[in-house]
Amino acid sequence: MPRHTNSNYVRPGMSPDHPMLGRYLSTVGFPQAQTVYNNWRHWYQPSHLWWTQPPHRQHPSSSFSTVRHFSNRPPRPPDPYNWSSWRRSDILPHTQPRRGLHLSAFLMDRSEREPPPKRRKSADGRPAGERSQRSPERIPPNGSRSPKGSPEWLRCVTGIPVPPGKFPSSPERTAATPELKRQWEDLSQLCNAASAKGGKQKWPFDFSVMSYNILSQDLLCDNTYLYRHCNPPVLDWRHRFSNIIKELEQHSADIMCLQEVQEDHYKQQIKPSLESLGYHCEYKRRTGLKPDGCAVVFKRERFSLVSCHPVEYFRHGIPLLDRDNVGLIVLLRPIDPHSSLTNICVANTHLLYNPRRGDIKLAQLAMLLAEINRVAQLPDSSVCPVLLCGDFNSIPWSPLYRFIKDSRLDYDGITIGKVSGQEENPRGQRILTVPIWPKCLGISQQCQYESQTTDSDLKDLEQTELDGFTEPSIEHGLKLTSAYSHYLKESGQSEITTCHSRTAITVDYIFYSAAPGDVMAQAECSVTPEKGLQLLGRLALVGKDELHEVNGLPNQHNSSDHLPLLTRFRLHP
Repeated sequence: MPRHTNSNYVRPGMSPDHPMLGRYLSTVGFPQAQTVYNNWRHWYQPSHLWWTQPPHRQHPSSSFSTVRHFSNRPPRPPDPYNWSSWRRSDILPHTQPRRGLHLSAFLMDRSEREPPPKRRKSADGRPAGERSQRSPERIPPNGSRSPKGSPEWLRCVTGIPVPPGKFPSSPERTAATPELKRQWEDLSQLCNAASAKGGKQKWPFDFSVMSYNILSQDLLCDNTYLYRHCNPPVLDWRHRFSNIIKELEQHSADIMCLQEVQEDHYKQQIKPSLESLGYHCEYKRRTGLKPDGCAVVFKRERFSLVSCHPVEYFRHGIPLLDRDNVGLIVLLRPIDPHSSLTNICVANTHLLYNPRRGDIKLAQLAMLLAEINRVAQLPDSSVCPVLLCGDFNSIPWSPLYRFIKDSRLDYDGITIGKVSGQEENPRGQRILTVPIWPKCLGISQQCQYESQTTDSDLKDLEQTELDGFTEPSIEHGLKLTSAYSHYLKESGQSEITTCHSRTAITVDYIFYSAAPGDVMAQAECSVTPEKGLQLLGRLALVGKDELHEVNGLPNQHNSSDHLPLLTRFRLHP
């Protein structure tokens, strides 16, 4: 999901005379914002706690339909962070509820009301490129509103989780939202259940994999303009956490790659819950002061951990790599008493969102692929089966997507705004440079770490390496296939993995090393694969029509703005 940083937020206790309030209200889409807050300004007194208190203390717990009146105090002004609060007031009688989701385009639009661009400074105030890779743990003050000004109840961290389908009282409780129906696609009909070698039967190892961006609560609160179509109670973390854990338990995948996992929620709630279900958890928080990161969890009864390798894309002194995105790679050994199986390399990442910085996305991806190549390498210089999961912030058939699938990208003349395909009319018009990333990064144009060489070897290879860095092309040695086709089987519409108020597209993927005869490799399963994975099935995705019926994402039953991808693979001995 897009992660904009809006500098024009309204601070707690801000005077209505302050120009920021009017600017903020205009930004979020209220045409008569100046008139609105001028109607309230004469009531404002800095000492009135009803204005400065967090919204959850201002609202009556039993009902929101009536306004509390205090002696010598005027009615409470509408909460600037609660869209429905303005509609319920008499200030905007012309405003109609905007609960419906309108998916007019699949790509990011370029409306005039687009939020301000992301600031080029880190959260600690230092210019980009000067941030430290490690920073103190982010701990907001008790009882305080977040720096972005979101309601405190949206950021609830602790407390007893509300059961799925239940949430705090709401002034706009509507009829129950229908559940999103997703069907399991069985692709195993062409694959044999077992293979025989030398007269001795060897059973394959079947396992399931999930990739899921669960939507960090802090990022939700910092980007509330994306969720205007949502009934506010479904955004409460207590409701969301309960739904997410229920969903993970229901699917019960053997391996799960999770993105936007907020660190405090992970430590206090998510990790303990998953460990109680029999999972081993590994986690990598984003660098800087970012509150979320990536997690890879797996069932202890199915796999053992060989090694874990976090990947930080931030590089001090390299302007191209001044962002805080990360990846996480684990090497797993299948636990099977009947067969001796090769290890499986599982990589999880969440690449940069910015649609205009395809150069950064490609550099981040190259760093991840180089580490995968190192971790997955076998003694014979080949690689073990690879699973590459995550939110790549790129649509199918975009240059970045084709680079992953085709193992090569000729980028001569490609603009940085077209790399991810997120925008119909991209604004990043600068042509990708040759090379994309500097040689000092230590990664070749084949997405491998530069080998350590002696001075004599360096002289022999110097010209060859220089030529490689002047060609407008990059490659990688992993043969990867997407587990999803990106088109619905019956209607032919585009599959959707993420949906909110501004877009509905595919950005989440599960790529894998396809074995000879894999169904997605468009070959029959008659050849027993010696290496690689066979796709046995997947949980089907949906299109815009199905999402419109459930009022988009998140909703009462689906508590992220992404849908989980779920697949089942077979590993042969």
